[in-house]
Amino acid sequence: MTPRLDPVTLQVLVGALRAACEEMGAVLVRAAHSANIKERRDCSTALFDAGGELVMQAEHIPVHLGSMPDAVAAVLGEPQQPGDVWILNDPYRGGTHLPDITLISPIFTGGELLGFAASRAHHADVGGPTPAGMPVGSTVLEDEGVVIPPTRADDDRLASLANEMRNPRQRLADLRAQRAANLTGERRLLELAATHGLEMLRSGMAEILDYAERRTRAALAKLPDGAYEAEDLMEDDAAGEPRDIRLRVMARIEGEGLTLDFTGTDPQVDGNLNCPLPVTRSAAFFAVRVLTDPDAPPSAGAFRPVEVIAPEGCLLNARPPAAVAAGNVETSSRVADLVIEALAGATPAPAQGQGTMNNLTLAGEPLPTSQSPRLSARRRHQFTYYETIGGGQGACPAADGPSAVHVAMSNTLNTPVEALETELPLRVRELSLRRGSGGAGRHRGGDGIVRELEALAPMSFTLITERRRHAPRGRAGGSHGQPGRNLLNGEPLPSKVAGELRPGDRLRIETPGGGGYGPPAADRR
Repeated sequence: MTPRLDPVTLQVLVGALRAACEEMGAVLVRAAHSANIKERRDCSTALFDAGGELVMQAEHIPVHLGSMPDAVAAVLGEPQQPGDVWILNDPYRGGTHLPDITLISPIFTGGELLGFAASRAHHADVGGPTPAGMPVGSTVLEDEGVVIPPTRADDDRLASLANEMRNPRQRLADLRAQRAANLTGERRLLELAATHGLEMLRSGMAEILDYAERRTRAALAKLPDGAYEAEDLMEDDAAGEPRDIRLRVMARIEGEGLTLDFTGTDPQVDGNLNCPLPVTRSAAFFAVRVLTDPDAPPSAGAFRPVEVIAPEGCLLNARPPAAVAAGNVETSSRVADLVIEALAGATPAPAQGQGTMNNLTLAGEPLPTSQSPRLSARRRHQFTYYETIGGGQGACPAADGPSAVHVAMSNTLNTPVEALETELPLRVRELSLRRGSGGAGRHRGGDGIVRELEALAPMSFTLITERRRHAPRGRAGGSHGQPGRNLLNGEPLPSKVAGELRPGDRLRIETPGGGGYGPPAADRR
């Protein structure tokens, strides 16, 4: 008979698994070489049971974690051996977009499969025609970089894949950091098996899933039954004519269950705003979690009461080989906004936050040391750099929105000025709050960020942004936040654009502010 855990032991196990996932993340960040991982922490780690269910995750990147079970499912039916490592980034086989590379390691004890450790990191480059794998006008997946189906990855395979990408030494170092993170998760899970016994650990993992499910169902049961609709817009598919792209959801609450039906969303587009279904589910699960029981164990059990429906061929369930680079970052952010907007009809919810990750890519050859003696030899190699930029969050019913933070699906950090100027041929001319960009209200929306970069050498850039024409909405009478702006030497740029920077050129990104909540004091009656 399988032993059951008492409530205290269950909480101890929850804490131990959570700590293991956080330690995996710390190992990955500390071992990585690229600024995007070691500074911005654009990476995620998780542990799974032998059936491929997400048992515990670190509180890292929501868009990574909600879709990571699909990556494990992609290798679950393959023969597993101790010491195996799987690698993939194919968005239609468990990935998100190509720069997000996932490593999955089966964990064995006594010849039996105990579970899986997984890590996902956004790499600064993934090969292909455009540096960083974040092109503006891609139309098929192959335009965005090297597509990796689920593949066993030994040292030779990792090195071979890295050699297909720019700056292969850095790519290989980051992949090895992911493998080290997985090994850390394996050690900790085996230690728990040795401490509590294999059957007790398996029983505990199953109970964690059931416990998270019960908590989410209880939270949903407190909400009024009904159907709640919402619509929102994406801006300017860069591969087609400038236009708005409509997203729609119907949220149906019935007792302890929730169905999110995205029927009515526009068809997939020629450009790269398309979402694979796992990314759509990831954004939907994030929104449900923050509005129901955010303190429940972050596991697959919390998502069991939620059904996501998106018609095949629509923007949120794109068919291959559609391009998806911006779908993972921008469309996922809008899906989270959309679900929160719908559920606001049933429970208090914040106003809209910036709703974009403000994706910036830079690439080129750094200055030679003869022109700048302070530059190290490392900087004479070709560079690719990627970052997202924070902004304002929406105000809540009882508090102002936070300013200058990464919101919703990102949850990363801003790259420090010192790291940028040390590693890249550029100067940060301004990094400041975009004061007054948050919407007015009883509680104000958070302010966005101003980030102005001056090129010190020729380089290319791409910008993939949103909320440049459609402002983040206020709620309950609160004012909208200000939309963002992109400028090159003071001249406005589109929301999605690629171009060249010459020495002395200044690229300025002003990120959106969050919406306000409730009418401002002067408007109250």
